[in-house]
Amino acid sequence: MQLVLQQGSFFRLSSGKFSVLRYESVIHEFDPYFNYRSTIKLVTEGFHEFWNWFDSDSWYPLGRVVGGTVYPGIMITAAAMYKVLTSMSAWVQLRDVCVFTGPFFAGNTALIAYLFGCELKDRGTGLVAAALMAVVPGYISRSVAGSYDNEAVAIFALLATFYLFVRSVRLGTVSSAALAAFAYLYMAASWGAYVFISNLIPLYVLVMIAIRRYHRRLYVAYTTFWAIGGLLAMQVRFIGSNHVTSHELLSFNVVWLGLQAWELLMWLKARTTTAQFARAIGTTIITAVGAVVGGVVLLTLTGKMTPWTGRFWTLLDPTYAKKYIPIIASVSEHQPTTWSTYVFDVHLLVFGAPAGLYFCFKSLRDSQLFLITFALTAIYFSGIMIRLMLVAAPAFVLLGAIAVSTTLYTYTAHLWEVEPVEGDAAASTAAAAAAGPTPVKKSKSKSASKSGGFAPLPYRRETAILVCALVMFGLVSYSRHCNWVTSEAYSSPSIVLISGWGPYRMVLDDFREAYYWLRHNTAPDARIMSWWDYGYQITSMANRTVIVDNNTWNNTHIATVGRAMSSNESAAYEIMRQLDVDYVLVIFGGLSGYSSDDINKFLWMVRIGGGVYKDHVQEKDFISESSVYKDHVQEKDFISESGEYTIAEGATPTMLDSLMYKASFYDFGNVMTEQGKPTGWDRVRQKEIARKHYELDHIQEAFTSEHWIVRIFSVKDLANRAER
Repeated sequence: MQLVLQQGSFFRLSSGKFSVLRYESVIHEFDPYFNYRSTIKLVTEGFHEFWNWFDSDSWYPLGRVVGGTVYPGIMITAAAMYKVLTSMSAWVQLRDVCVFTGPFFAGNTALIAYLFGCELKDRGTGLVAAALMAVVPGYISRSVAGSYDNEAVAIFALLATFYLFVRSVRLGTVSSAALAAFAYLYMAASWGAYVFISNLIPLYVLVMIAIRRYHRRLYVAYTTFWAIGGLLAMQVRFIGSNHVTSHELLSFNVVWLGLQAWELLMWLKARTTTAQFARAIGTTIITAVGAVVGGVVLLTLTGKMTPWTGRFWTLLDPTYAKKYIPIIASVSEHQPTTWSTYVFDVHLLVFGAPAGLYFCFKSLRDSQLFLITFALTAIYFSGIMIRLMLVAAPAFVLLGAIAVSTTLYTYTAHLWEVEPVEGDAAASTAAAAAAGPTPVKKSKSKSASKSGGFAPLPYRRETAILVCALVMFGLVSYSRHCNWVTSEAYSSPSIVLISGWGPYRMVLDDFREAYYWLRHNTAPDARIMSWWDYGYQITSMANRTVIVDNNTWNNTHIATVGRAMSSNESAAYEIMRQLDVDYVLVIFGGLSGYSSDDINKFLWMVRIGGGVYKDHVQEKDFISESSVYKDHVQEKDFISESGEYTIAEGATPTMLDSLMYKASFYDFGNVMTEQGKPTGWDRVRQKEIARKHYELDHIQEAFTSEHWIVRIFSVKDLANRAER
C-alpha cells in the first residue's frame, strides 16, 4: 500500500513537469509573478522587511502596503523550502523552488486524499481517492510546474483542514481539533477561500443538529477549532480582527455562541426541575438571540463590522457583479461554469459523484454527512464561478472514490464465487434424498418469504465481470484524459506562446522580449500605463513602476486607466500627464492571432471606466450604428460583439479616435497578414480595420515586439511655448 501511495505521489509530481520539459523552468500566468517577486523580497531581505514592505513600484502614485494586503502562505512556504535545501548544501535556484512548489504540494494533496478516504470509508477508498486526486484536471490547472499561485498550496490546506476536523469529530479530543485549527491557519494564510471553511463547518454543525445527530464530541471539536483557529487566523495581517467583525464570518461566530447556549441549557436541565428548566430555556433563548442581534446591529451601525464583499454577494447572486462591480465580472475566472468545463475538469467523476452521494446516504455516518455538505455547497458555488472548480474538484474526487471502491467491492466478491457443477449438484441431491427428510425451521427473515424461494439471480459472475470491466475502462479513460489535459491544456505558460503543430510549431516570446526592452531601455523610475492584467509581470520582469496591477484593490484608479484608454488622444494625454505616465503598453493580436489582446478586453475597460466616470465614458459610443440595439444600450448591459462592437467598417468615431484603437492599430494598415486579404486585416476579429492611416499627436511608437503582440509607446513631453 505504501508503494502504491509513493508511486501515485511520484506520478503526480512527474505529470506536473510537462511545462518545464516543453518550455523551460518559468513562472506561469500573471498573479504568480507577484508571488515570485515577494518571495525574492522575503529571502533576500528577511521576514521583517517583507512583512513591513511598502511597494512604491505598484499603483503609482498610491503605492501598496504589501504585508497588510497579501496572503503570505505560499511565499513563506517556498522561502522555507529554499532555506532548508540550501542548508543541506543543495545547489538550487529560488526560481526553481517556486516553479516546483505546485507539483510538490499536489503530491501531498493526494496523500491527504488517501487519509480522508480512509476516514470516510476504508483503505480501498483512500487508495482510489489518492489516485483520482493525483491527476484530476480541476486541481492540475493550478498545480503544474510554474503555477506559483496561492491555490497550489491552498487546496492542500483546505483538504487537510477538512480531514482533520472530521477526524476530530470522530475522536472528540482537543488535540485532534487543535491540529485542524493549525491546518486552518495555513489555509487562512494562503488563500481568501478560507471563508468557505469558516462557513461550511458551521453549516455542517447545523445539519447535524437538524437531523438529531448532535453529540458532545462535535461540541468539543467545534469549540476547540473555533477558539484556536480563530486566534491563529487573526495573526495574518490581511485578516486581523475581521475574523470576528466580518459579516462573511458571522455564521462561524454565531454557531459557536449557539452551542454554548445549548450546552448551558443541558447543564441547567440536569440540575433543575422541569418547571424551572422551562422558565430557564425561554430566558436563555431570548437573551442569546437578543444579544446576537443587538451586537450585530450595533457593530454594523458604528462601522465596526466589515460588510460583505462583492465576490461574496456574487456567489449568492450571480448577476450582482454584472450589475454593480464590472471589474469582478470582467475576470474570466469569475464567469459561470459550463457543462463542458465540468466534463473537461473532472471527466468521469461527473457521473461518479451522484453515485457516491447515493452510497453516502445509504450508510450515513458523521464523516459522510460532512462530505455530502461539502460536496453540495462546493458544486453549487463552482457553477457560479469557474475558479471555484478548484474547491469542487476534491469533493468530486472523494465522492467518485466512494462510488468506485463500493462498486468494485460489491462485484469483485462475485468473481471468486464457485458455482456448483451439474454432476456435483445431482450427487448432492441424491445424498440429501437418501438421508431422509430434514426438519424445516421457520425463517425469521421476511426476505426469504418475499423471494418465494427463488434461487439467486443467474449470471452473477458474468455481470460482475462486465461491471468491473466498465469501471476499469472508465478509469483508464479518466487517466488518459487527465494526462492529455495536463500536457496540452494546462502546461502552456501565458508568458510564452506556441503557434502551429509539429515541425511548423513556432514559439512567440514577445512578452519577455518587451519586458527585457523595458528593463534595459527605459529610465529606472519610468512609469508604465497598461491594463491591470499585465501589472504584476511588468513590475517583476521589467522592474518598472506601474499605474495599476492585478491586485485590483482600487476600482477608481483602474477606472481612470480605463477612461484614458477609451478617450481620444488629447483627453487621454491630460490623464496620463496627471498620472506622470512615461510609456503606454498595449497587447495586440491582430497580426499573430492572439485572441486575448486588449481590443477584445476593451469593452470591459469602457464598462469599468463608465462605472466611475459616467459623464465621460458611455458604452453606447463604441457600438456600431448598424446595430438594431443602438438606442437601447446601457453601460450595465453585456453586448455581443457581432454587429455591435467592431473595429471594421461601421465603427463609431469614438471607437476610432480612442487611444486603445490608435495604439493597437498604428501602422497596421500597411501590413498584409494573410494571403488574399487586404492590408490591415485583423486575424483575431477576421475583419479589415476601418481606419488604416493616421498620425499620433501625443504618443510615439517606442517598441513593437517581433510578432506585434506587445506594443509600447512613449508619452511626449509638453511642447515649449516657442514651438506652439
